[in-house]
Amino acid sequence: MPDRFQISCINKTNLSSPFERISHVGGTSGGNRWKLKLSDAIKFIEIGKYAFYTSLGGHVRNVIVASRNGTKYLKTESDHDTPDNLLSLPECQ
Repeated sequence: MPDRFQISCINKTNLSSPFERISHVGGTSGGNRWKLKLSDAIKFIEIGKYAFYTSLGGHVRNVIVASRNGTKYLKTESDHDTPDNLLSLPECQ
């Protein structure tokens, strides 16, 4: 079973872009901050090393790898009552 980590912050490649592309994801574990490039987070999910989730407003959502036009990205699993919440996370410091 993969180690599971909460994503609590993100960085975007271009803050003025309407597409708000995520470049990094991060959080804390055991009191230590961590941050991964998007490509590394995708790789770790795909090989089963790590699993990620978000928790906003009492809603816990698994983070999954998706693909659009051949480009892989991360998104939260949909439950039909909350939008994808990765883009609403604060910027990682």
